[in-house]
Amino acid sequence: MKKSFGGSPERTVPAAADGAGTGPPKPEGRGGRKMTRRQFLARGAGAVVGAGLLAGGYAWQGEPNWLEVTRRELPLAELPSAFAGTRLVHFSDVHLGFNKDAKDLARLTKHIKEAQPDLICFTGDIVDSYAEDLTDSVPILAELEAPLGKYAILGNHDYKNTELLTRLLKEAGFRVLRNESYLIKQGGAMIAVAGLDDMLHGKPDPEAAVRDIPDGIFTVLLMHEPDYADVAEAYPFHLQLSGHSHGGQIRLPLVGAPFTPYGSQKYIDGLYYTENKAMPVYVNRGFGETLMPLRFLCRPELTVLTLRRG
Repeated sequence: MKKSFGGSPERTVPAAADGAGTGPPKPEGRGGRKMTRRQFLARGAGAVVGAGLLAGGYAWQGEPNWLEVTRRELPLAELPSAFAGTRLVHFSDVHLGFNKDAKDLARLTKHIKEAQPDLICFTGDIVDSYAEDLTDSVPILAELEAPLGKYAILGNHDYKNTELLTRLLKEAGFRVLRNESYLIKQGGAMIAVAGLDDMLHGKPDPEAAVRDIPDGIFTVLLMHEPDYADVAEAYPFHLQLSGHSHGGQIRLPLVGAPFTPYGSQKYIDGLYYTENKAMPVYVNRGFGETLMPLRFLCRPELTVLTLRRG
């Protein structure tokens, strides 16, 4: 045994037979065996497929069932002091009949009840295609209570049988607003909730919606497509609530939502303010799904807004 200059023992390696193995040792696989190129590619492909299946399972069975309850305080300068502290619960885009049914809606209403809402607003697409898909859910929605009322509008998926759908929503205790408004009185003050027809399949008429609202009354606008806010800000609305976008439904890291439907390409998710009037616009990501039964990095949402004077 020789000594190296560093003081550690140096091992003499016997020469290989027939002159082989005189070069540097090759990396070995598990158990001392060499990993062939084919094995390396197979294992890499297996890892990619496994990751894809894991992500796909999460996007299909995981995230669509993982509700996020967003709570935030919203300062509003024009809000009457009698309504300061009002808890407004906003939900949207249930899409019953596609990837959601009455049992799913019962889960959502449980969270709505726990929020103890003063005011409930639904911003469209209660069904994905057929009004009949709402029938089983009417008793579930009817259980929701809010002292200042429950209000709903229609979304672009709700127009196959608007007469039946409107009747079912009314049976559930919702006031369906189509280019009209409703005045709410409390503590000697008054606010209004207005609702417009869908931008894609209806005929929104903001002038008709505000016709019966006295001047200077704080007004919440329900409009399915959020991008309509750039039109709505020219009218005496003080807050717009929308859905439609689903937040993109599929989001990618560093990229965000690669696709959002027409009508929600500017305002996609969360709180915005319009450019000219600085009218607040809140876009709910929706509860259900459409086109694909998937969500990725874009959880379904229930919004609880506490209205403050600001």
